[in-house]
Amino acid sequence: MNSQKKNRFKTALTVTAAGALLATSVVAAQPAKPAEAASSKTKNVILFVGDGMGTAARNAIRLATVGEKGKLAMDDMPYAGLVHTSSTVPVTDSAASATAYASGVKTYNGAIGMDANKKSVKTIAEYAKAAGKSTGVVTTSQITDATGAAFGAHVEDRSKQSDIALQLLTKSKVDVLLGGGEDFWYPAGEAGKFPDAPAEDPSEKSKGTQGNLVTKAKQLGYSYVSTKDGLKQAKGGKLLGLFANEEMFQQNEEGKGDIYNPVVSLPEMTKKAIDTLSTNQKGFFLMVEEEGTDEFAHKNNAKMTIKSGQALDASVQVAKDFAKKNPDTLVLVLADHETGGLSIEPVDAEDETGDGISKEDGPFAIANSKESFVVDWTTSGHTAVDIPVTAMGKNAQLFTGVFENTAVFDKLMQAYGFNAKK
Repeated sequence: MNSQKKNRFKTALTVTAAGALLATSVVAAQPAKPAEAASSKTKNVILFVGDGMGTAARNAIRLATVGEKGKLAMDDMPYAGLVHTSSTVPVTDSAASATAYASGVKTYNGAIGMDANKKSVKTIAEYAKAAGKSTGVVTTSQITDATGAAFGAHVEDRSKQSDIALQLLTKSKVDVLLGGGEDFWYPAGEAGKFPDAPAEDPSEKSKGTQGNLVTKAKQLGYSYVSTKDGLKQAKGGKLLGLFANEEMFQQNEEGKGDIYNPVVSLPEMTKKAIDTLSTNQKGFFLMVEEEGTDEFAHKNNAKMTIKSGQALDASVQVAKDFAKKNPDTLVLVLADHETGGLSIEPVDAEDETGDGISKEDGPFAIANSKESFVVDWTTSGHTAVDIPVTAMGKNAQLFTGVFENTAVFDKLMQAYGFNAKK
């Protein structure tokens, strides 16, 4: 096969794989008219963020998990759209993107719950709380990392993670907080349930700046857990679970200490959060993030990007099962941005893959077939491509079309029937 023809073939496969998700979902959907209002108020919202998970990543997860003809839980939804991801610059970070989703404003990279002028902006979780609903943040990252933080904190710099933790407890008063990041809840020299300087990453150690915030949480009525069994047994409506020093995995290159084996799985945390929050008769707001899809993509580690994506998809199924029994629930799956410039290509021994970042990753077996694919990377950073959103449940029709990331907040407010203060 000559190089020109081969390149056309590669391009066709890459485009087809990357576009299959939206082509299938949008055609199957019955899109809402642009001016269509929410049919009636949504009681519960479960928002999933696959950090860094663009369309091609979703398709890599799909091919490896259910094959070409299968559907992931996150794809098997009746409505789909595309989201522009820019912050005040074309390529966003997670902080600015999550702030756009949570508060409906474009802001600078690194900002948490603040607009471009460093003014605090109320979050969808805070609106939900004011309406009497319960709120929750679940993540495999630090609870205080950018995505989770943007739904309940207001700081000029995402690095102020202990300040964020204190605000989550005392300002926005998030009811359920499950994830990693114990190091920011204890002052330096005061190790928590997870020892300082663990063998897998000696740099991890307590570094909090706001005193012992686990003790603070207990004083405020939170049940505190750090194990799988502890999470199962936890009672009450306020719950803090910290299950790692920092992220709940080790984000390294393939074969160089890369580990994805959380103490508590994302589906387990998701289920516990839903079970806890759903006892509130007024409803709830829950944000669930899989961080591994971003961190492993930064390391161009397709194997673990796929594995963490599979955990996200299993978590989405937990939410869908709840939504089917509680039809006043809205379930959304999206990403904050794309990471890695990931593309899907055929296995080709003659392909010139180069070295370093452009080296192909794989091959990976396509489920339920004898075929395989490889992943190619173009960067170790973020990109500015649009990302897909899929939706099901109450007022899911609002999330069709192509729109800015700030519109996610507007649509959530509309779904809930909330009015933003001007």
